[in-house]
Amino acid sequence: MKNKFLSLFLAFALFSCGGSEEANIEKASVKPQATEVKPQMLNISIVLDLSDRVIQPMQPTQAERDIQIVGKLTEVFRNNMKAKGSFQSKDKIRVLFKPAPDDPNINNLAKKLSVDLSKMDSKQKKEVYDNITTNFEEGLREIYTQTINSKNWVGSDVWRFFKNDVKDLCIESNPEYRNILVIVTDGYLYHEQSKDRQQNKTSYITPKFLQDEGFRKGGDWREKMKKESYGLLSTNQTIENLEVMVLEINASDSHKNEEDIIKAYLNQWFRDMNIEDPVLHTTDLPSNTERRIENFFRS
Repeated sequence: MKNKFLSLFLAFALFSCGGSEEANIEKASVKPQATEVKPQMLNISIVLDLSDRVIQPMQPTQAERDIQIVGKLTEVFRNNMKAKGSFQSKDKIRVLFKPAPDDPNINNLAKKLSVDLSKMDSKQKKEVYDNITTNFEEGLREIYTQTINSKNWVGSDVWRFFKNDVKDLCIESNPEYRNILVIVTDGYLYHEQSKDRQQNKTSYITPKFLQDEGFRKGGDWREKMKKESYGLLSTNQTIENLEVMVLEINASDSHKNEEDIIKAYLNQWFRDMNIEDPVLHTTDLPSNTERRIENFFRS
């Protein structure tokens, strides 16, 4: 009788332990689900400089380089649509000119170089996905052709763009957007409406200015900038949630320090506006520039 009770007790104990162990194994095998990380929506603004830089002798031409840059940006845009599902995308991309060209034909073409998926239905989004690169390329080729033929160089008023327009045109307050501004310019900033100067702070950078101020005479230009307080005038702006990339800086080959001087001007100016880690690149073969664009968007 004692053996019978002992056998029942052992069987019960083994059953209880076995059940508990199975439960523990089952719990251990259930891994916590990883938090789903969706690609950010992109809000890309592209400012193109339609000054006489576009006719500087170089191969490929400056116009071709600019068009390929925009083509690469539309490729990034399409890839982001695909990554999150084209029909769910609310990405935005636009090409801007500051100041706007006087030619009404160019302005009409420029208006077509803007896409806002947040306002589109599925059919319209598919149309964008299928045709955006071709549409932007054709529109830009026409704009550059008309600009070069007219020889009406409107200049590049990047300073006033940051003062008056950047917050309204380039920044979405919705945190699901990654706001990116790409400026395509040779680095010399000038427009007839922006000739302001306060002591050694200016709203422009031109070859003549750098010549007249003695930056091309050699010596320690960094010390000169610091000691004599050279730089771009403040726009009295504090800009948040904006990434900036400047491409195609193309300083004079005759003055070896000019590229570094231009970058120093721009870096200091962006820091003054609270723009962190701006990315500045000189003109290069399109394949190298495309790689730099890819790296920028991966960061």
